[in-house]
Amino acid sequence: MKKIFLAVIIFCLLSIIFVPGYPSGLAKAKIVTCDGPDCTLDSAKGMLLGIYDFIVLQIATPLAVIAITAGAILMMISAGDPGRFGLGKKVLWAGIIGLTLALGSKAIINFILDAIGAKGITV
Repeated sequence: MKKIFLAVIIFCLLSIIFVPGYPSGLAKAKIVTCDGPDCTLDSAKGMLLGIYDFIVLQIATPLAVIAITAGAILMMISAGDPGRFGLGKKVLWAGIIGLTLALGSKAIINFILDAIGAKGITV
């Protein structure tokens, strides 16, 4: 059963990365926003925002969704085993918390920047 579960998880991960039409971060991410000697501070800010969006949208969000799915599957296949059900519950809650933090991270960062007095900087 563990081998089947592991195979399903690996298949899900690989399908997210290699499915045609999926906006893969490796091919579609605009991380470097300038080329040549005319780069400015705005170009550096754009590069940092590109890295942030890549990490949050292309890595953290799919991983959190996979964790939620894996936790739910573990809870469903526990067959009355309280240890496996508890593990599924922990994985499910970790995925929910991770997804909440990933999607709410821009609001958290902007709140902290406003609290320290950085009025002109937003994420």
